[in-house]
Amino acid sequence: MTKTFTSESVSEGHPDKVCDQISDAILDAYLAGDPESRVACETLVKNNQVIVAGEITSSSSPDLDNIIRKTILSIGYDNDELGFNGNNCKIVNLISKQSPDIAQGVNEGE
Repeated sequence: MTKTFTSESVSEGHPDKVCDQISDAILDAYLAGDPESRVACETLVKNNQVIVAGEITSSSSPDLDNIIRKTILSIGYDNDELGFNGNNCKIVNLISKQSPDIAQGVNEGE
């Protein structure tokens, strides 16, 4: 029996990597403010827009717009000619508090 193994590898600046870096920066910011944070965050980038979505439980409230913009700019997307600009991209924040059903499974004493 023959098996085929495939994997994807993308270069720096690829939208998948940009999304991963934004999600990682959001996670890092929450954990810096509250090491007990529970963060489920996904990111999508398209047409000079960033959409972040997920559910978070934390006592921390980091400035997500600032974190997102700094991350994009640090990657090098700082010019409209690139089609993606951290200075003026639209950010849609769909992050909400963790649902009670999920929280119940991980909260201590409940």
